[in-house]
Amino acid sequence: MKQICAATIAAFFSCLSISAQDAKPSDSMQGMQMYPPKISPQTAPKPCVEDMPGMSMCPHPSQDSSAAMPGMKMNPGMDEMMQNMHPHRFIQQIMHHASSGTSAEPNSTATPMLMTMKGSWMLMFHANVFITDTQQSGPRGADKFYSTNWFMPMAERRLGPGQLTLRAMFSLEPATISQRQYPLLFQQGETAFGKPIADGQHPHDFFMELGALYDVKLGEKTLLSFYAAPIGDPAIGPTAYPHRASASEDPVGSLGHHQEDSTHIASDVVTVGVTHGIARIEVGGFHGREPDEFRWNIDQGKIDSWSTRLTLQPAQNWSGQVSYARLKSPEQLFPNEDQARTTASAMYNRPFHEGNWSNTLLWGRTRSLADDSKENSYLLESLVRFKTRNYAWTRMENAGRSNELVNGANPLPAGFQEGPIGHVAAYTFGYDRDIDLLPHVRTALGTQVTTYGVPEVLQSIYGSHPVGVSIFVRLRPFAGKQR
Repeated sequence: MKQICAATIAAFFSCLSISAQDAKPSDSMQGMQMYPPKISPQTAPKPCVEDMPGMSMCPHPSQDSSAAMPGMKMNPGMDEMMQNMHPHRFIQQIMHHASSGTSAEPNSTATPMLMTMKGSWMLMFHANVFITDTQQSGPRGADKFYSTNWFMPMAERRLGPGQLTLRAMFSLEPATISQRQYPLLFQQGETAFGKPIADGQHPHDFFMELGALYDVKLGEKTLLSFYAAPIGDPAIGPTAYPHRASASEDPVGSLGHHQEDSTHIASDVVTVGVTHGIARIEVGGFHGREPDEFRWNIDQGKIDSWSTRLTLQPAQNWSGQVSYARLKSPEQLFPNEDQARTTASAMYNRPFHEGNWSNTLLWGRTRSLADDSKENSYLLESLVRFKTRNYAWTRMENAGRSNELVNGANPLPAGFQEGPIGHVAAYTFGYDRDIDLLPHVRTALGTQVTTYGVPEVLQSIYGSHPVGVSIFVRLRPFAGKQR
């Protein structure tokens, strides 16, 4: 895997080096940051005004893409990749590879990004950055100024009978989140300075993903896919919360993260998937231990865990999945405990005039194979963009917590046995608005408020009605008229 890692990094930065003469974008494709050959005013087409979800492209994907770019020759492989930018079929959505790992969202889900061509490569870049100040009430509440962020460069090309995608994901959170955590009441999981994290969310690793994907069509409706990643996302759970459209305006993690999608950064991931029509089945292996608290390095380990996932895309606006995984020793504090994780989710996305509505309903359960104890978490996210520049959202959760939370950030006492103690409810409501200060960057000012339903066993520690408030600036790259 170390050789794969080195080769992936080298290939990635080689294909992402864009020459200086490509600095001026063409007006022939408003929805894509493309750089075709110069076109004379007499032959230049009228700008495309069609505002399509994800990528504003002309002509319609069923037509010849080269019609929108006079003077630029399109080979069949490149034409197919451009059609995948605005998927109408499940196979196209998969080959777009805009989600984390090999997960899928509804075909109509928007993916704002910058894009250009470099020889046979199609190069893309998307990201999300929040600069946040959080204030919390109650005995366990804390205040902090920090930034959550991620950056994803991608490169795709035809190679042999299939399509090769190289994708990396990075986060500067090890530098922008001090003390190895930011405040998040009732959150638990992982460590900071050798002690349990309580009421806080750990930062992501600098290397969130280094992966290669290869897709081969076995017919008009059938696709065979391979995924290998020294750091990547196994086939377990839905699209992880940093990349879900329904969570794209929320600057903080979800309380159920460790029951639902905490495996989105795992070591030595290999996955094979077969898609036919509206269904996809995946199986794969990975290293089960979650990343350690040293966030700048690349964690490694033998493949000792496995997962499988069934995904269904019954319509343009719908996606659902059910998945199961066996994890070997995922928690540093409980190295002798293996876990089984089950998740099920449904996503609905609906574009409309000057807006979009995205939703996720998610259940995750982690079961200890040592004592059969279980923790369940439930989540509902809904985000609506309206009148082009405005966003409003909610995240409602009911998350199982363990007695480790009572212990706080203190070292665990000798002989400590973790067990469930009840469920915490969290209700988040937020709003932000784009103000667009920088070219090709959507800048928004926003705020969100979270209130909690506290189980009786925790009220003496947290109080009955703690509240968290976050005020933030959000930055996201875009091209053309996308949001």
